[in-house]
Order: sequence, then structure tokens, then C-alpha cells
Amino acid sequence: MKRIPYILLCLCCLHLRAQRNYVYDTERVRSLQLIVGSDPLLPPVLRMGSRGQAELSFDIMGHDYHRLLYRICHCPWDWGEQAEESLFESDYLSGLNGQPIDDYDTSFNTSQLYTHYSLTLPNEDTRLLLSGNYRVEVFDEDDYGERDATPLLKAEFCVAETAMSVQAEVSPNTDIDFNASHQQLSYSVSYGSLPVTDPQRELHTIVRQNRRGDNAVVDLKPNIIKQAGIEFTHRRELIFNASNEFHKFETIDMHRPNLNVDHLRYREPYYYFTLFADQPPRTYTYDQDQNGAFILRNAEHDDEQLTSEYAWVTFTLRCEEQLPGGEVYVCGQWTNGDWDPLCLMRWDEELSQYTASVYLKQGYYSYQYRQLSADGTTGLTQLTEGDFSETENEYTVLVYYRRIGERYDRLVNYSTVNYR
Repeated sequence: MKRIPYILLCLCCLHLRAQRNYVYDTERVRSLQLIVGSDPLLPPVLRMGSRGQAELSFDIMGHDYHRLLYRICHCPWDWGEQAEESLFESDYLSGLNGQPIDDYDTSFNTSQLYTHYSLTLPNEDTRLLLSGNYRVEVFDEDDYGERDATPLLKAEFCVAETAMSVQAEVSPNTDIDFNASHQQLSYSVSYGSLPVTDPQRELHTIVRQNRRGDNAVVDLKPNIIKQAGIEFTHRRELIFNASNEFHKFETIDMHRPNLNVDHLRYREPYYYFTLFADQPPRTYTYDQDQNGAFILRNAEHDDEQLTSEYAWVTFTLRCEEQLPGGEVYVCGQWTNGDWDPLCLMRWDEELSQYTASVYLKQGYYSYQYRQLSADGTTGLTQLTEGDFSETENEYTVLVYYRRIGERYDRLVNYSTVNYR
């Protein structure tokens, strides 16, 4: 118990910024996804030189047509808001920004009217020329090009080389406890044929647990430097709260209860799904999950993007009393940011429970309850989910390289490892 604040302090000392998606127009934009290789369970990373593609998709509420334009930026390794200032657009992009999203269609026979948009990258008009971080911004046509115009949304993905090799492993036997509530990551990077003269300046790494941004470990410096590579071992900064398996539910059938659905009803013009209430567990129980991922689909039609309904889904977390500390949120990869205001849970004193209702498209969703830390940066699961070292978690290590004198940060490789 006394060790956790120290770990959080170590993490907060780092500049916590990692890949994520943003929705700015939350009234109109829903169901934002960026999928690589048609598999929503894969990290959003393309391999340089492969035939893989990234698909950005989202819904705009209503059937009114909006001409939407997209802009692609190459970003520095730390995902700074400004694009690489040392690069011209023609350095990283074959084609022109400001192109329209031409792949769109309206929903069919749904209570909630919406227009589904889809953009595939690279495509006939746009090719990505460099490895590294990319951000796609989508604007209404009238706003594109305006100074300080706010986009409807932003989505981020990576293009990776295989110029270096990355090896990673996870253990529940950490430097602060043994088979208890934490997991510790160790990893090494081999330079291969790339010249590295000053690894402290030329190399940067980002480590993510279950693709979260709030507890990412950013730009940790190696504790072992060799001629052929660097190593990160026995680092307290790489000790993660193990959390617990994600909860899950399905809303693929609008006529009968689905997985983890207590009851459903239709009250014009909305469908309502109420999930079975969750409780903070006292012990660990294994359950196969997808670490916060979501898959849009329904059981009645083949074209799930245009025929799926939207419904209000009510989440309930029952507690003996209101939890001490910060606010509680429903979290998953589908909440885009780590603290989506639409997913804030409200405490009901009379019923001794937290509740939140979120408007979601039909599909499979996995989720967790996380409590905001005192400094407002990190999601804690100790009181809402428990922390158990047996938990299956996914860890991703991304390695960036900019040789002294070069103009951009290359993503020279990445590695994903699962504990269990």
C-alpha cells in the first residue's frame, strides 16, 4: 500500500504523452476507430514497406451530408501537438493534404440516423514515405485551412521499420513485491546496422500497458549501455499496477439480452441496455478479455457499419460506500481519451453505487472502472478493480531513433508482449 504512491511519483516525473485518439465534436461524432490490417485487436502500427493499411472510421449523427477534408501530419516521437517543423509535407507524404473523404454512406433502417465515413491509408491519392508517428485530422470543409480551427477529430497511428530489434519480457516478481499486485517489464534494444553514438540523445522509447496513455512510461533512459545496444532492467519506473481482467458486454441483438446484459427495452426513440452490476472483487478470477478493445457488429445484418443501432448502455459499480479519492470513470480503448467526460460515473448515495449511461453503437466492448489519481494524471484500479499479479496484460514498447543531424524521428521497431 505504501509503495504505490512512490511508483506513481516515478511515472509522473516522466513526460506522459502517448498515442491516442481525440473527439472534439462529441455531439456529432461517434464510434471513432482506427484499425490496422482489419483487426481491431492489433496495435495501430503499420509496417514500413508492407501492403498493410490503416482504416479510420466514424459516424456523424444525422443524414445531412457534410463534406469532410483530412490532413495528415508527421509528428515527433513524443506526439507533440506541432508537426515536425523540420519536415516539408512532401518529405513524408506523396499526395496532397486537404483531400475529401469520399467513402461515406447513410445508415439504413435505424432509429438513430447517422452517416458513416471511412478513410483508408495509404490509398491511391496518399502514400506515407517515412516511418514514425502520424496524426490524421478531420475538418468540416468550411473550417479547413482556417487559423486555429478545431477539427472534428484526430486519430493517431504509427509506421514502423525493422531496423533495430526489441526484446521484452514481463514478470510478476518485481523489485517491490513478489506475485502480489504488480508486474515488471524489462526490455532491450539492439542497434543492428544503425550507427548510434549517443543513445541518451538519439534513442527514445515509449512503453504502454493495454494501449493506455495515462500510465505510459515515456523516454526512460537505459541503465545498461553496450556497444551493440541498450537494456532496461530492474527499473522501478517499469513496475505497473497489474489491475484486473477487463469486464465485457455485447449489444449485438436488439431483441434479447446479450452477454452481461441484465435487461433491455425500447422507449421511443432510444434503445436502453442495462448491464449487470459490477462490484470491486476481493480475489482474482481469470476471464479471457480483450484489454479494452471494442468490435462494432450486430447479429442481424452483414453490413454492421450502416445497419447497427445506437443504444444507451448503463454501467453500475456497487460499493459499500463512496470510494475515497478521485472521480470514477468507465474506461476502454473505445473512450478515446483516458478521461472521457461522457463516461464519468455518478455516485448514488441511496443505492450505494456508481452509475454512468453512455450512447454506444452495437457491438462487443471491454471496459474497466478507474479512479482518477490525486494529481489528475493516472487511472487507479486498486479500489475499483483490484490489482492482481496474475492478470493478463499487453505491453507495447516503441523505439524511436534520430541520428544527430537528421530531421525527423524514425520508429525503428516495436514489440508487443503479453503476460500469461
